[in-house]
Order: sequence, then C-alpha cells, then structure tokens
Amino acid sequence: MKRRHFMAVLGGALALPALARGQSALASPQRLAIVSPSEPEALMQDNSENRYHHAFFAELRRLGHVEGQNLAVERYGREKDAAGSASIVETVIKSRPDVVYVVGPGAFLFKQATATIPVVALTGDPLQQRLIDTLAHPGGNVTGVSVDAGPTINGKRVALLHEMFPGMARLAFLTSRFQWEGQAAAVRSAAQGFGAGIVDLPMQLPTSPDDYRAAIAKAKNEGANAIMVGDNPDTMTNRALIADLIGRAGWPAIYPFAEFVEAGGLMAYSFDLVELFERAADDIHAILTGANPGDIPFYQASRFELSLNLKTAKALSLSVPATLLAAADKVVE
Repeated sequence: MKRRHFMAVLGGALALPALARGQSALASPQRLAIVSPSEPEALMQDNSENRYHHAFFAELRRLGHVEGQNLAVERYGREKDAAGSASIVETVIKSRPDVVYVVGPGAFLFKQATATIPVVALTGDPLQQRLIDTLAHPGGNVTGVSVDAGPTINGKRVALLHEMFPGMARLAFLTSRFQWEGQAAAVRSAAQGFGAGIVDLPMQLPTSPDDYRAAIAKAKNEGANAIMVGDNPDTMTNRALIADLIGRAGWPAIYPFAEFVEAGGLMAYSFDLVELFERAADDIHAILTGANPGDIPFYQASRFELSLNLKTAKALSLSVPATLLAAADKVVE
C-alpha cells in the first residue's frame, strides 16, 4: 500500500476516536518535543526564516494541530546542547511528551532510552542505524522520514561536481562524523571512479566556526582541489560561513541544499526537504490521533533538485556544461 494512501486510510479510521477525545484535547493540549541540537531554537518556529520548519507547522495546522491552542511545543535546540545529547534525551523523556520529533542524529539515543514515547525522526538511513525493523513496518516506537537515498545520492553529487569540474583530482568530504561514518565509503568509491582521491573531514558535533576553518585548512594542506558538503542540520546552520570559506579557497563545490547556492555556493543537489518536513508532520498527526508509530511506513526521499550559481562559476573560471544548465531546477545568475 502506498504511504499516502496508507496515511489517508489511517486518518479516516482514527477520525471518530479523535473527535471523541476533542473535549479533553482542548482542556489539555497535546505535547510535541522538537529536538534539533544543531539549530538555534529561533529557527525552529513557524514564523522563522527557516522555510522547512515553516512548512512543518503549516502542515500541522492544516491537520488541526495549532501551537498555543491544542498543541504545546517544547524546543530543544543548540542552546540546550551544552550538556550533550544524552542530557537532552534524559530531559525530554522526563517531560513525557506525546511525541518527539528528532531532526538529524539522535533518534537512536531515544530508541535506546524509551520504548514507549513515540519518536518521529528526520534522519539518514534508519536501517543502517538500527532504528527500525523494515521501512514498510518499522515496529517499535520509531518512524519518520529518511533523507538518505543510499549511495545513489552521494554518487550523483560526485558525478555532477566532476561534470562541472573535470579537473577534480582530490575531493574533500565535509560532514558530521555521524554521517561521515555511513557515507564516506560511498563518496570515496564514487570519487575513485573518476580517478580522484579523498580528504575526509568528519566534524564532531556541536561545531564552532573555528572547527570549519580548521577543516578547510586541513583540506588545503592535503591537496584538495574540490569539495563536497554533507547534508545535516549543522552544515545548514553554518552555510554562509562554509560557502565563504570554500569560496576563499577557490574550490568548485557541491552542496546538499539550495540555500548554499543562494549564499554563493557553486552548485547543490538536494532532496525536497520541505516535502520531508511535511511528511514528518503527517506522521506526528497520525500518532497524536492514535496511530502506533511502528505501523507507519518510514518514508525515503524520492524528489531531488539541482541548483547552480552562474556568478560563482564565472568567478571560478568554470564553463557550465549545457547538460547541467538544461537539468537545473534553480539557477542563480
């Protein structure tokens, strides 16, 4: 059964019980905890500049869950990460929310800590992380959406960068250590297919601007002449700094989100993160209206877009292939 159809059937089956609980829901708002340790809490709002969280809250509203009315939202962002992820997990579990939404690494810590509080994760490969039993039937208390299309998306990014810059000889790979452990082998294999070596730049979270400066300096010292940035909330939060550092290094680069290209980066090949945040909201709605997370299929990204910055290409003296221009979904002149 297709996931959208499943969610529609599930919603219909739960509609009457949800209505029956309506009075108590009004008296006592349901509680959602959002955990995203790499993001400032100011961005985890409906009215923030972050279009992904905006889409998330818009979808919740469409489904009848309104913050400040029948939904209470507790946010655990970068400000609360000083004591470490384990401390955040302990605090969240003690507060006993109705559902936890985890953006980025961290869902496995919740799975280890509780078998009863429902968890919706926006994460990498949930099977590799041992979060779930199967995509179609996760089992347990965790479901969600995956940004990881396996080695395919990483291989595609390397191939697109090579098409833009055939002179790629040594590719730096910058991402969080958590994701590097699962993706480095695929990136290395894809680069080797084009005769390029790899400079690994795994970042320990939480990061500081100096950590990124040190990573770029390391890549320079090891002879990198191109770079790929991994898709995680920390690189997204630091996108302006990262794009600036790479621009100063003079390297062709491929990024995980269109926002990097808008910040001056050369190119990006990205999954549709708005769609994934909306689907996470759908899962939360299903759980708040009575569904078992273990019965909700885990969704994998399937829509992708290519973004190009022609001004940056010109500054790097790169001639943009006509094939890339034709394939681009977004072009910054």
